[in-house]
Amino acid sequence: MPRFVELWIYLSASPLFGLTATLVVYLIAQAVSARLGGAPWANPVLWSVLALAGGLLATGVDYPTYFAGAQFIHFLLGPAVVALAWPLWQRRQELRERFGRILLAAFLGGATACVSALVLGWAVGLPHDVVLSLAPKSVTAPVAMGISEKIGGIPALSAVFTVLTGMIGALSGKYLFDALRVTTDPEGYAARGFALGTASHGIGAARALQVDAQAGAYAGLALGLQVLLAALLMPLAFRLLQP
Repeated sequence: MPRFVELWIYLSASPLFGLTATLVVYLIAQAVSARLGGAPWANPVLWSVLALAGGLLATGVDYPTYFAGAQFIHFLLGPAVVALAWPLWQRRQELRERFGRILLAAFLGGATACVSALVLGWAVGLPHDVVLSLAPKSVTAPVAMGISEKIGGIPALSAVFTVLTGMIGALSGKYLFDALRVTTDPEGYAARGFALGTASHGIGAARALQVDAQAGAYAGLALGLQVLLAALLMPLAFRLLQP
């Protein structure tokens, strides 16, 4: 037993701990999700986060120690996002034909996500800086944090709201689309994917890509458009609205 404790102390302090723990936990969560038929509630990202957070709390390993190894996976997020461009390139002709409608849908969807969050925040009496932190919740976390800082919000809180928004979209999207009778043909999957990418950024796009290639392509497009539109227009809009 003492040797096991010594081994654990050594491994938990090693950068390989975070990398190995993340890979093992995600692979297990992915296998369980596949065994359950890819049910939305069995989202591997959600259960990986819960398992890793619970494990860190139970073992007393601090986040910087964990991230020392997990940063290798974090680095791959950039190439992974860039890889979303490949399905778009394969559909470049239909995207070119729909460019105007896609841009309008992205603008209206992003504006609705922002305004609805602000209205709900004000309606329940949240503090002003917390309400502002809700505004960029549907933009991917790094960009949301930058926007939040520009408009007077709390960047760390915006990151939390962003992750929660992504998870809620990934978990509830299928049931909502089914209730709205959005079809599961190529056109329907394009609409589902675009809606998920608009409202739930990267986590929603990842879920869409797991379900269907067409949905994943349009989710990646929506994700990119929201980043561009929000980064350009949201700080400008809040600056103009200031008294």
